[in-house]
Amino acid sequence: MSTPTLVFTTDAEESGMLLPDAEKGHHPADGSEAHTPHSAHPTLGHGFSSGSILRSRSVRYVAARYQQGTDRARQFWGRLTGKGRRRIGWAESFRNIALSSWLNVLFIMIPFAWASYWAKWGETVTFVLCLIAIIPLEGMFDWGGEQMLLYLGRDLGDLLVVTLNNAVEAVLAIVLLRKCDLRLLQSTLVGVIVLHLLLIPGTAFLVGGSEIRHQTLHPHHANLNHSLLLIGVLATLLPTALFSALDEGANAAESAAAASEIVKDATIGILHISRGIAVILLVIYVASRFYLHDPPPANNALLTPVDPHPAIKHEETRLLVEEPKTNAWACMLVLTVTVAMMAVTADFLVESIEYVREERGISEEWFGLILLPFVSFSADGVIAILFFMESTYDHITGKRTQTPSMLARGRGIDLSIQFTLWWMPFLVILGWLLAKPMHLLFDSFEVGLLLGSCLLVNYVTADAQTNWVEGLIMISFYMMIAVTAWFYPGHPEEHYNLTLQCAGSAAHGEEAVAELVHRAMHALR
Repeated sequence: MSTPTLVFTTDAEESGMLLPDAEKGHHPADGSEAHTPHSAHPTLGHGFSSGSILRSRSVRYVAARYQQGTDRARQFWGRLTGKGRRRIGWAESFRNIALSSWLNVLFIMIPFAWASYWAKWGETVTFVLCLIAIIPLEGMFDWGGEQMLLYLGRDLGDLLVVTLNNAVEAVLAIVLLRKCDLRLLQSTLVGVIVLHLLLIPGTAFLVGGSEIRHQTLHPHHANLNHSLLLIGVLATLLPTALFSALDEGANAAESAAAASEIVKDATIGILHISRGIAVILLVIYVASRFYLHDPPPANNALLTPVDPHPAIKHEETRLLVEEPKTNAWACMLVLTVTVAMMAVTADFLVESIEYVREERGISEEWFGLILLPFVSFSADGVIAILFFMESTYDHITGKRTQTPSMLARGRGIDLSIQFTLWWMPFLVILGWLLAKPMHLLFDSFEVGLLLGSCLLVNYVTADAQTNWVEGLIMISFYMMIAVTAWFYPGHPEEHYNLTLQCAGSAAHGEEAVAELVHRAMHALR
C-alpha cells in the first residue's frame, strides 16, 4: 500500500484556489496594466459592485470549506467502519480481546474484590483485591485505545487513548469528590500529574533508549506541550500565592474577629478564583485540541513535514497499513463495560482507603501523592520492567529479535497535560455543582513538586530527543519525591485545612463557606 502524500499550501494559495484569476488581481504576462478593483471605485466593470464581489467570494469560500468538511467526515466514517480493511467478525474480535495480554488473567480478581466488599471480608482484604483488580482494567484501556487508534487516526485516536489512560485516575478523583475527601483528592491530583510527568515517560525513555543512542519526540507536539504544561502548573501557583499573602495577614491580626474576616474573604475568594481559572483552563485545552486536529492551512503543524524524521514517517505509515485485531464496535462495547467495572471497583477501593491508611500508619500526603496514583501505573510498570529485562538480556547476549524504535513514547506527558488542563478544572466545576468546596489552592509543598517536575520535563524534551540516561534522571527525581513525601506530615496551617472541609449535604455555595468561617473563628481563639 502506498503512503499518501500530504501537500502544503500557503494562505494565499488556499484562498486563491477559490477565486478566478481576474479576482486575484493578476497582471497580464505582457506587462500591461491590469484592471484591479479598488475600494474607491463605487462600481466595477459589467455593473458589478465591490460588495457583490466580496459576497460572491465569501459564498464560494464557505461552500469550499463545507465541501472540505463533508469530505473529511466521509473519510472519517469510512475509516471507522473499516473501509479497505479486512472485515473482523465479533467472535474473532472477542477472542483477540481475551488473548490481548497475559494481564487479563487478573480479571478473575474483580468478582472476588466485589464479594469482599459486600461480604465484609475486611477493609484491608478489600483494598488489596480492588488494587489488583484495577490492573487488568487499566491494561484493557491501553490495548483498546491502541486498537481504536487504527480506526480513528492519529489525532482523534491519540485523544481517545490519552482519555482512556486517564480513566482510572479520573474515576478515583470523582469518587473522592463525591465522598468529599478533598484533602486526599488534592494530593492524588498532584500525585497523578507528577507520576505522568516523571515516572511514566521516564520509564518509557529508559526502556526505549536501552537499545539506541537517542529517540525522537514529535517536534511540533513537544513545543506546544511545553506551553500547555507550564500554563497548567502556573495556574495552581496563583491561588497558593494569594492565600499565602492573606494568611500572613491573618496570623498578624490582633483579634480573632479580624483574623476570621481575613479567612472568610480568603476562602470565598479562593473558591471564586478557582472556578474562574478552571473555566479558562478548560478553554485552553479545548482550543489546543482544535489546533492539533484542524490547524490553519499554512505551515500545518499536524501534517507530516516535507522531510520528516524517519521514525515519525514510519509511525504514520504503520497506522495506515497495520490491521486491527478487533472491529471498532466490539472494541467500543468492551471499553464501555470496562469503564463501568472500573467505576464500581474504584468506589469500593475508596471506601476502604481511610481504614487501611490509619491502620498502617501511612500519612495522607504519601497515600495521595504516591500510592493511589501508582495504581494506574501498575499494569504499564509490570510490562515495562519485563520488557527492559528482556532488552537488557538480548543486548548482553548479542541477540536482537527486532529493530529498536527511534520514536520515543512521550504519551505520559500528554496524560499530565490533559489531567492538568481538563480533569483538574472539571473537578472544580463539578464540585461547584455538587456544593463541594473543591478549589485550586494546593499545599505549597505540592505546588513546588509540580513546578520542579514541569521544569525538568520541559528541559529534558527541549530538543525533542531523549535517551535512557534522561529517563533514569526523571525516575530518580520521582523516587526523591516519594522519599520526601513519606516524611511530610501535611500543611500545618489550620486556615488551609479548614478550606477543604465540607459543611454538609444541605449547604450550598457561600453557605458552606460561612460554616467553614465559623469553625475558623473557634480555631483562631
